[in-house]
Amino acid sequence: MLPIDLASKFDLIDDHWHPRVVASLNGQDVKIAKVQGDFVWHAHDNEDELFFLFKGELTMHFRDRTERVRQGDMILVPRGVEHKPCAKEEAWIVLFEPQAIDHTGGVDSPHRRTTLQRI
Repeated sequence: MLPIDLASKFDLIDDHWHPRVVASLNGQDVKIAKVQGDFVWHAHDNEDELFFLFKGELTMHFRDRTERVRQGDMILVPRGVEHKPCAKEEAWIVLFEPQAIDHTGGVDSPHRRTTLQRI
């Protein structure tokens, strides 16, 4: 029951697209990641994802449209919806996801991590 200083947690990260867990609740993880460039097209068959933009800007590509997500905004990606996040400049994201989620939706990619560090 202590405050979590997200800015100082982000200071511990020096790579992109590698989420770290900062908290867990009710079967969900709160994760943070620095992102830049393109991620992979993927979907999560059974899980929704919530992205909160802590810093910067993110473009969320969907097969039928693109959404611009700015600092302070959040976007919900419903289960089963194919998407590809992209950030031209470095952005800092906070993710709210079920603990068992595979962050690439099972797509094999250099970005894929099967175990996540807790910081």
